[in-house]
Amino acid sequence: MDELQKALNHKSLTISTLPEKGRCLFTTRDFFPGEVIISENPYVCVPNKNKESPESKCEWCFSSNNLKKCSACHVVWYCSSKCQKSDWKLHSLECRALSKLDKDRAKSLTSSIRLMVRLYIRRKLENEKILPTSATENYKNVEALVSHMSEVEEKQLVLYAQMANLVNLILQWPESEINIKEIAENFSKLACNAHTICDSELRPLGTGLYPVISIINHSCLPNSVLVFEERLAVVRAMQHIPKGTEVLISYIEIAGSTPTRQKALKEQYFFTCTCSHCMNLGQPDDIQESAILEGYRCKNSKCNGFLLRDSDNKGFVCQQCGLLQDKEELKNITNEVKLISEKASALLSSGHKTEAIAAYKTTEELQGKLYHPCSIHLMRTRETLLKIFMELQDWRAALSYCRLTIPTYEKVYPRCHPLLGLQYYTCGKLEWLLGETQAAVRSLTKASDILRITHGTKTPFMIELASKLEEAHAEASYMLRSQNED
Repeated sequence: MDELQKALNHKSLTISTLPEKGRCLFTTRDFFPGEVIISENPYVCVPNKNKESPESKCEWCFSSNNLKKCSACHVVWYCSSKCQKSDWKLHSLECRALSKLDKDRAKSLTSSIRLMVRLYIRRKLENEKILPTSATENYKNVEALVSHMSEVEEKQLVLYAQMANLVNLILQWPESEINIKEIAENFSKLACNAHTICDSELRPLGTGLYPVISIINHSCLPNSVLVFEERLAVVRAMQHIPKGTEVLISYIEIAGSTPTRQKALKEQYFFTCTCSHCMNLGQPDDIQESAILEGYRCKNSKCNGFLLRDSDNKGFVCQQCGLLQDKEELKNITNEVKLISEKASALLSSGHKTEAIAAYKTTEELQGKLYHPCSIHLMRTRETLLKIFMELQDWRAALSYCRLTIPTYEKVYPRCHPLLGLQYYTCGKLEWLLGETQAAVRSLTKASDILRITHGTKTPFMIELASKLEEAHAEASYMLRSQNED
């Protein structure tokens, strides 16, 4: 760990261990908005292939274009000989193991199983001096990760043991090289420490293990953001971070009430967050925020108040106008929303997009009567409708729903959050496409102001955004001149 500390000193970072948090990463100088704090290549990674992301991807760069399957194992894909060569030292050993699997078992390989197989192959190649090691890239950093095995439920422990046996079956190494109990513990480490690798628009591509970045702790009000440039994980400052400050990112979707965030963190990461946002739990401001984001609204359409349970627990009282709403009435509407929402999801999954739109619109209408205008539930329904209309290339309807989501995005995300920046970006693209050039300039400017901090300025995505904004500015100026001349 001394070697790692020495390497981090050169990056103006230091590791400290706190009793209540374990290892933490602190700055040894000031960092400023948009500045890269640390970047790391994956120790091991694999592309995701599941229901949400069914298409095959290149093993090295996660591209979906010009793919060719490995002729030996028929499991791994590459988009070019360059990517195949970059991955060959690791895949050559993996290929031999995967080639021995029958077709049914090969098809059922999950990302987690493949990631673990690659982890042990990398360790073997390091031990045999085939792959070089450094302070930031070696198996010792994986060993230092926390597994939380003592807190994992029995059912999950059994699953880890089964997965460990499958890894052992795939590799077929002697007991001197592999240990079932250790593999199971490493699965627990992956559950808490692996990161979802996303593209510039935060669409999931793969899963990777970044042991040094895993030292960074969580906050629901983070000062930094983790984004990916292909395989490279990059942590950037979202605000001024003074010398001696802990670097903090968000592990979870932070759009939600404090109890919802706390539940998600406890279930997956086994800790109770004590950030400044969570320390407000139960305070009047926090209760109001929870009611607005996830609770009910006043049934008086002219009132914008939120509801809280009355003292007798017989109903909910509007905190603005005092109107009482019956508990059973709310329960009935909630059940109706649930049924129609499930029907809409099933229709969408089976490809019936027109019928799904109708069902989601009914859901949206009922949610509008049930929830506050800034409700997370209402926002998610509108996000789904936005996605469907984008797929159908109904740009006008898509823009309408994108605009409806933005007020809630502005409420639930920090001013410099990438998801807010990307929503402005989507809005700007749609506005420009529909000839609303002035509006497009405003939206793309807001997007650029956020994303140049979270994404930097030199990635292909940001270069394209800068070009779009420049072109939109030029078009808006031309239109303004033409109007003045007329």
